[in-house]
Amino acid sequence: MLKSSHPYQSGFLMPPEWAPHKGTWASWPFDQDIWHGFLHEVRAEHAALLRTISHFEEVHLLCCDEECENSARTLLSDCPKIYYYKVPLDDVWFRDNGPLFIKQKNNLAATKWLFNAWGKKFEFSKDNNASYEILKPLNIPIFEPDIVMEGGSIDINSNGFALTTRQCLRNENRNPQLQESDLEKYLQDYLGVRKVLWLEGGLEGDHTDGHIDTIVRFVDDHTILSSVCEDISDPNYETMANNLEVLRSFRDENDQPFRIELLPLPIERKYFQGERIPSSYANFYIGNGFVVVPQYGDPNDEKALAVISRLFPSRKVIGLSSKFIILGGGSFHCLTQQQPL
Repeated sequence: MLKSSHPYQSGFLMPPEWAPHKGTWASWPFDQDIWHGFLHEVRAEHAALLRTISHFEEVHLLCCDEECENSARTLLSDCPKIYYYKVPLDDVWFRDNGPLFIKQKNNLAATKWLFNAWGKKFEFSKDNNASYEILKPLNIPIFEPDIVMEGGSIDINSNGFALTTRQCLRNENRNPQLQESDLEKYLQDYLGVRKVLWLEGGLEGDHTDGHIDTIVRFVDDHTILSSVCEDISDPNYETMANNLEVLRSFRDENDQPFRIELLPLPIERKYFQGERIPSSYANFYIGNGFVVVPQYGDPNDEKALAVISRLFPSRKVIGLSSKFIILGGGSFHCLTQQQPL
């Protein structure tokens, strides 16, 4: 572990998600209470996701115990290139509790950020230690910033621009001792971020406090895909409209405006146990030759797939059901983490 070193000074950078992958990391669902009695359905959707990914790249799957691993092996018995690891876990959102990988030419390293379950909303001690368990066999340098940050709170292109929200990164339940400039310096020192593009907030009902990967994503170095709400009476309408206005003011490394594309949110407002479900198509995952997009049985499912397909013409865009996974508060991007090639 290299707590005090700054990997950026050694030339390490976090590649964008569309860069070639060595593989994808994920965790297998295991707790009926977390999934409100829908564990069987969640596992079926998760298996479909991992099965799809495994046809394009290898999958590294964390399982918290023997029952968890057995159920995964049963449902994924027909899948190529899946590797299993027994690791104690509290939950399955590997994008947030797992490491963020960085590269310097052909050298791989990892940044291990502190995880506190989105402001201590849930148990997190096992999840906070999961990165150590998986990084041991990789035998790569581990840099530790010693501040709280989740992978889903940022989205990065290959020119060192990072999208994020103040609602999340500047939330008092993460790092109240840090100013905005301090956070920017951490992102530069540990991920190679040159400029942070700040939006204000995220979706209603998002227990992550406005993660960027549920609303706005880079699709290439100069194109940003922004979620928009079509219903003026929806609380998300104003937030998404404000974000869009700010996005249009951003400039790239050549002082040119980014190309902004629009992605509709699902039309139907869905609630579970009295809380808004933060359904979003922006929680897609980009891999080697493919993009997997969550589908909710909503009238906008096909429209969202068409938008994303147009923006990724060289990749196979695949829609998969996330009707039950979303009950846990996230979808495909939240469940996965890429390891660069």
